[in-house]
Amino acid sequence: MFWVLLLLLAWAAAGTACTRLCLAAVHAAAADGDARGHDLTLYEAAFLSGGPRRVADLTLVSMARQRRLLLAHTGWATVVDPRGRDEMERTVIGAIGPEGQSRIAPVRAVAASAEAVRGLADRLVAAGLAVPAGTRSGIAAGIRQVRLAAVAVVALGAIALLTPAPSEMPRHLVALWFALPFALTVSCLAIARMEVHPYSRWASPAGQRLLGTLTRRPGGTDERTYLTRVAVRGISAIGEPDLRAAFAHREQHDGPHHEERRGQRPGGHGEDHRRPHLRD
Repeated sequence: MFWVLLLLLAWAAAGTACTRLCLAAVHAAAADGDARGHDLTLYEAAFLSGGPRRVADLTLVSMARQRRLLLAHTGWATVVDPRGRDEMERTVIGAIGPEGQSRIAPVRAVAASAEAVRGLADRLVAAGLAVPAGTRSGIAAGIRQVRLAAVAVVALGAIALLTPAPSEMPRHLVALWFALPFALTVSCLAIARMEVHPYSRWASPAGQRLLGTLTRRPGGTDERTYLTRVAVRGISAIGEPDLRAAFAHREQHDGPHHEERRGQRPGGHGEDHRRPHLRD
């Protein structure tokens, strides 16, 4: 009856994995909030759509549109107005540094990891509009464990069928017994795909409902409508080619020609000290 021991192992693996995934899904559902009566700010919409980096991108675009920050197509940011109007703008200005110029890539990275963004995330999580980091990792780990359990059940079933041990149970019935825990894991994955799928990486179902109200509103040409599109869709919603190229520019690594590249910096010694110009 060696196959019975293998069957018990298969049930243990399937049951443990499915239980963990169900608990993670229940925890995520309990953290879901009520979207009624909450008007999303642009920063909140950016975080729910694309996370911390989207918030940094929105801040840069907003400041560039107001001519308080120049973003060159070469990938450099230049401060025009050093007075930030809110915490995020002050964070971006601080990330650029005292020289007033920096490459955009490190500015985005620093701003995305700033305390202002973490505070924004905490407020959205407390309101039930954002998915807590632990919930995201818990659901992902639970799904991986169920998949591994399904593979383990198949492997244990194959060992039970291929082991040349005397048994009164016909092999097709042994296979049927192992099909039960396998069916459990497959069913759990199917349910998770339907029930857990509404959770994006950042926004909970309540947060996604609020984002849906933003995308369903009639389009306009005013500044807030433009920035809302950037918050929800990212830099792909930027209409100006030079501004979009500023975000697409890849960071160059320092090497033997670092001083030569430094001379090509906007406003540096390799140019005629003209600042980069941002065109609409």
